[in-house]
Amino acid sequence: MKTVFLTLLLAATSSLVCAQNFANSPNNFANSPNNFANSPNNFANSPNNFANSPNNFNATNGIYDQNGNRAGYVVQSPNGVTNYFGNNGNRLGYVPAR
Repeated sequence: MKTVFLTLLLAATSSLVCAQNFANSPNNFANSPNNFANSPNNFANSPNNFANSPNNFNATNGIYDQNGNRAGYVVQSPNGVTNYFGNNGNRLGYVPAR
């Protein structure tokens, strides 16, 4: 009886692991900061790019806090991942491609 219970428990546990959506995972290379398309070293994502600069008052990709201070910027990679960066270029998070 213990063997049957243990087998069922392992089967249930392994099925939960398989239920993870790999498309949303940071382990998916498309979402990884190691992917150059998501890296702050890519000029398109860099704060040195004037389109992302806090000094660009016409930038349309800024993120602002509740006090109206600019906290960072948003850039979408060519593969559809939306990346969130702080003003210093550190990647804060992402939304996977749909």
